[in-house]
Amino acid sequence: MNRRALLTGLATTLALGGCFRPEYRTALLDEIGTGSISPAYPLAAGDRLRVIVFGQDNLSNIYAVDGAGRIALPLIGAVRVAGGTTAQAARAIEARLRDGFVREPHVTVEVDVYRPFFILGEVTTSGQYPYVNGMTVETAVAIAAGFGPRAARDYAVLTREGPAGLVAGIVPMTYPVRPGDTIVVKERWF
Repeated sequence: MNRRALLTGLATTLALGGCFRPEYRTALLDEIGTGSISPAYPLAAGDRLRVIVFGQDNLSNIYAVDGAGRIALPLIGAVRVAGGTTAQAARAIEARLRDGFVREPHVTVEVDVYRPFFILGEVTTSGQYPYVNGMTVETAVAIAAGFGPRAARDYAVLTREGPAGLVAGIVPMTYPVRPGDTIVVKERWF
């Protein structure tokens, strides 16, 4: 009789153990930033910038931020922009143009295309996708053609680059995604 009760209790514990989701851990991710992209958005490799130099149409163009965090412009060469904002990038370009190329340069820098996000795990089509402003983990799953058959549908693991390195946390499906984030949809137990 004791053995039967032990086996029944063990089976019940295992069955119910698959129903629980892990506790959300978003505190470290929230410190880095959530929600829509702000003017303080830090530029990084993979971003494409629209640079407008007023009165100099041959310098105005769309430039990609390379792996070293620079954009290459005609006349002045490579300018480091990674880690800074669009306003800081505009000031750096103006300073370089002022050094013997343009008398009073006026430069505007805008993000044309944000760097992509990545989604892995139990989704139909994992991979790299273009970022859409205001997206959530649930939207990212929809872009990746939906959940796989064994996907945990109420949480995911999100990894984001912060000032001190990579930060990861367990997040709900309604959590905001930012450019460059990596989302892993885990497998459910039952």
